[in-house]
Amino acid sequence: MTMDPISEMLTTIRNGQKARLHSVATPASNLKGEIARVMKAAGYIADAVTTSEFPKKLVITLKYSDKAVPAITEIKRISKPGLRKYVSVDKIPAVLDGMGLAIVSTSRGVMSGAEAKKARVGGEIICTVA
Repeated sequence: MTMDPISEMLTTIRNGQKARLHSVATPASNLKGEIARVMKAAGYIADAVTTSEFPKKLVITLKYSDKAVPAITEIKRISKPGLRKYVSVDKIPAVLDGMGLAIVSTSRGVMSGAEAKKARVGGEIICTVA
């Protein structure tokens, strides 16, 4: 049992890209699936599928350029179980001056920082991806 399953998922992705793996697997949860959906929509991962056998796994297909350069250069956990980081809509960070992605858990679901600003909702900043 891990204390922070989101950090474990992000570390699995980070290590998989350093090892140039095609895909990585992590225990599945609804929040992890939503985070992967936002990352896929932003183009940082190729695909994310939840398996049907027990125990359920979230299989994340990693994305690389033609020259085998990982799509994700940095992935960082912001809000941790010991110290949650909540922000209002005007305080949502712009990662790499808008070139990166901030993943925010709002009252309307998990979404990117740009979507949260457009919807005018704040929330908990889960992680940043660049």
